[in-house]
Amino acid sequence: MSVPEVIPIAYEPDYRTSTIGRWDGGQFLASVTAAFPEGLDAGDDWREHKRWYAVLHRFDEAGGHLESSIVSTGTTAEGERRAVEAARRLLDGWLEALPGRRYESIAVAPFAVRWEGALFGLVVEAHSEDGGESDWVELYPDGLGFSAPWDGLYDT
Repeated sequence: MSVPEVIPIAYEPDYRTSTIGRWDGGQFLASVTAAFPEGLDAGDDWREHKRWYAVLHRFDEAGGHLESSIVSTGTTAEGERRAVEAARRLLDGWLEALPGRRYESIAVAPFAVRWEGALFGLVVEAHSEDGGESDWVELYPDGLGFSAPWDGLYDT
């Protein structure tokens, strides 16, 4: 089964997809996540390069990507707990500002945004030219993988 044009993502309260849903302007996917710049070989300095982010992706009703808000709140080296808490506060404010916000399952098209050298998005990981069963879609940098039977559930 090939990768569908829009990828179902199941809403799971109190888990990794607890901040997804719909608002008056379409759909949204939000998270607090960490990322490294692509291609980085940080070695012993990985804490300096692991950045924490508040992320809010907005989509139209059909699942097309509209825009992303991505803000770094610090590195693990600067204090991971502080950075995560700051990202959560920022994300909470963004979510509160979405008119008509309701948490529920969504279906959105693959997209990619690069920010501060890191990849954010829902990216097709194709392993065959004709779209075979080994193809999947990965949410970066969150590390959630979606695949057939395309029921909205993910692997980590």
